Amino acid sequence: MKKRPIATSLLWAALPLMPVSVATAATPVFEQWRETQHRGNDDLLTAGLGIEGLRSTTAPAFARAAQPTADEARRRAIWSSWRGIADLTPGGGFGEVYGNLQATPGREYAAYARIPGARSPHRVLVQVPDTFDASRRCLVVAASSGSRGIYGAIAVAGSWGLTHGCAVAYTDKGAGSDYYDLDASTGIRLDGTPATDGALAFAPTDVAAPQGIAFKHAHSGDNPEADWGQHLVQALQFGLRALDRAYPESAPFTPANTRTLGVGVSNGGGAVLRAAEIQGDWFDAMVAGEPNVSVAGAPSLYDFVTQAALLMPCALLAVADLPQPPMQAQAAAAGAQRCAALASAGLLQGDDTTAQASSARQQLADAGLDEGALRAAAFSTGFDLWRAIAVTYSSAYGRYGAGEHPCGYTFSAVGADGKPGPAPAELRATWWSEGSGIPPGTGVSLVDGDAAQENTLQGLNCLRALGRGEGADARRVRAGIAAAAAKAPRRGLPIVVIHGVDDGLVPIRMTSDRYVPMARKAGAQISYWRVENAQHFDSVLAFPDYRKRYVPLLPYLFAALDQVWAHLEDPSQPLPRDARVQPTPRAEAPLRLDSLSVPPATGR
Repeated sequence: MKKRPIATSLLWAALPLMPVSVATAATPVFEQWRETQHRGNDDLLTAGLGIEGLRSTTAPAFARAAQPTADEARRRAIWSSWRGIADLTPGGGFGEVYGNLQATPGREYAAYARIPGARSPHRVLVQVPDTFDASRRCLVVAASSGSRGIYGAIAVAGSWGLTHGCAVAYTDKGAGSDYYDLDASTGIRLDGTPATDGALAFAPTDVAAPQGIAFKHAHSGDNPEADWGQHLVQALQFGLRALDRAYPESAPFTPANTRTLGVGVSNGGGAVLRAAEIQGDWFDAMVAGEPNVSVAGAPSLYDFVTQAALLMPCALLAVADLPQPPMQAQAAAAGAQRCAALASAGLLQGDDTTAQASSARQQLADAGLDEGALRAAAFSTGFDLWRAIAVTYSSAYGRYGAGEHPCGYTFSAVGADGKPGPAPAELRATWWSEGSGIPPGTGVSLVDGDAAQENTLQGLNCLRALGRGEGADARRVRAGIAAAAAKAPRRGLPIVVIHGVDDGLVPIRMTSDRYVPMARKAGAQISYWRVENAQHFDSVLAFPDYRKRYVPLLPYLFAALDQVWAHLEDPSQPLPRDARVQPTPRAEAPLRLDSLSVPPATGR
């Protein structure tokens, strides 16, 4: 157990009453507190669904399709969050080789928190299992991956932390699935149900278009990525306050007397590294998987995303043996059209599709994308993720409201005729539970203002110019990008970074390979696992062609957490050491622990 001198402990005990002078994270005010009980057939970890319910391709039902109860919305949100992050297929190993899905009864505390100066609040939530032991108090803190809702890290932090008897605190880090229907003036309450008024999680104030759909990451008027670290620290602070309420006889719970671990993947991993910058002994250790992190002085991930949105459909024609889905035969015609359009615009060299595809591939290689990452990026390309990400992030970086995007993009429900139109109430009721936080998806479409020209290049070039140009909008967006760049972590904080070598969405050479040396140069205590045959999305291992090629990344997160935990329990136990991991994909065989080649606690 972590200890401090009595005088210091008394100082930390006063945290709810005074500002923190030793850290850049101010003491937040938490609003709209909500406590719920989850036992019997409605536990914390799976909402009573268990492994079979989570595996089901049919979402948990709403008794009234347009008006889900809070319990129904929560159950579907947990189902969706698990399926979006983890490989739960039979033989995939979750719950057997790694991770845990055992039913966990307990309580949840939810509220809104706000970063100083932010227009919109963000969600925080704490799960306190009945197995929590106040004499061995521990708190695992996580931010959602991607732009997912508040349960977006449950497959990582919840599975590990609740199993260890720890409370688990979550934040949606200013993003999440709190969509707002401009046509119906309807948003989402704290409990996940639709409403037209009251304490909504997000209600846009600057709206240039009276129709369509707004969502928090893109349209809050904030730049949440710049504050990801503060979001995570606020989740920690809320976790301690929730434990004070859950166990008043053992209060106060403070960073001085409670073991605190930060963990996250993708954007959640980026939030972990940003929180590591904040001075003050908030965390005892951090584990960041495939972190979305840009380092000052290097090209930003936004620059790569917009380049990929332009070039990838063409470049993939020059890569053999692409994983499926998406079906490459169907993508080939569109890729050839993109090659021709780019060549006509002077953005590629070559007189035929083969030469043009080779030119596009070389540009991506020059930017830092190697062969393995390029091949894995076929998934993001086939599902138009690059454009969706670029639109959302540029809107957030520039702090644009709904209908204000400088490249003319908007979001809307789409009718049976394929045209934008009002969303039916039954569709609107699913957004909070199933939305990824970045449309398209869940019946919400990305609408290109120039779509009538049947030419997406104009919009894509506009998005790219926002990160590179010199106009007012470009300067506005670049200022937001600069504010989100990572800095060195505080000295003495143990950090483990884990990244798949074949990551095609958050390429390792553009993120972790840049961050780790920068952090070490500043004196950080950091370990780095580079995992071969691992890409970004564990959930796509449900497809046979992907599990023949790749291993899941989550087992390495759990292993690192186990090793860090062992060290915190007994400092004579070693922290993880650097490793280049060489695992073997399972193909159609059940996953085995020895095939993962997890680095041992003693290092190599």
